[in-house]
Amino acid sequence: MRQPWTHPLTREAAMQAAGIAAALPELCTARLRLRAPRLDDFGTYAEIMSSDRGLHVGGPMDPAEAWDDFCRMVATWLLRGHGLWSVEGQGGLLGFVLIGMEPGDPEPELGFLFTAEAEGQGYAQEAAEAARAHAFRALGLPGLVSCIAPENFRSRRLAERLGARPDPGTLDGVLVYRHPVPELSV
Repeated sequence: MRQPWTHPLTREAAMQAAGIAAALPELCTARLRLRAPRLDDFGTYAEIMSSDRGLHVGGPMDPAEAWDDFCRMVATWLLRGHGLWSVEGQGGLLGFVLIGMEPGDPEPELGFLFTAEAEGQGYAQEAAEAARAHAFRALGLPGLVSCIAPENFRSRRLAERLGARPDPGTLDGVLVYRHPVPELSV
């Protein structure tokens, strides 16, 4: 059976998808571009989610499960006005950053998921800072959390470098890190 992510798009469907993607915000930092996800990004997403890197975010997943997860994250752009960005550097796709609302989230969540090759170079922090600034300044979100498995020490350290602090207790077995809300001038 052929999988949905392997079906080529017609020219017209590709144009429609490009038009929708063009409406999503693109964020740029000194080294990165956060852009709308594309169908060809799914291979990297599935690779991350099928590996040990996906262990603390619902994985490891088989390709069909990763496809469902990817589609859900991308769809939040239409449903909530925020969602998954693909993060590109000079060498290509590095990973993903998300402002999303997943089942069980107490409020919008800042999430991050990067390839092993991108680790240790500050890309996740740089992308997360850009997404967080957008969440507060452009979207006017009143708060932002990161829900992190207790044993996911790398993500916990990143949340702390971002200035997030853990709320007391856990929510469904995960730690909830609350991000500082910036003082916004009116």
